[in-house]
Amino acid sequence: MPAVGKCRKISEICSIMPIYEYECGLCKYRFERWQRFEEEPVDLCPLCQGKARRVIHSIPVVFKGSGFYVTDNRKSLSEPTTSEKAEDNKD
Repeated sequence: MPAVGKCRKISEICSIMPIYEYECGLCKYRFERWQRFEEEPVDLCPLCQGKARRVIHSIPVVFKGSGFYVTDNRKSLSEPTTSEKAEDNKD
């Protein structure tokens, strides 16, 4: 973890740098690091020095309103199309 003494408050670190989660491939230890986006990812586990990898989490997505489902924008099959209505009016 970065030295907290370099920043005035721990909240400043959180607002500047994202927290990344890592997992060791050998011992399965999970740990977090505050890192800037430009920094290289952590390669080694702090416990066993095994190879660590960044854990990617999925985020929940909530769609609100209409237009997000297949049935929201489709016309029903029983409705005639505009060209069919025009042909019916010619008869």
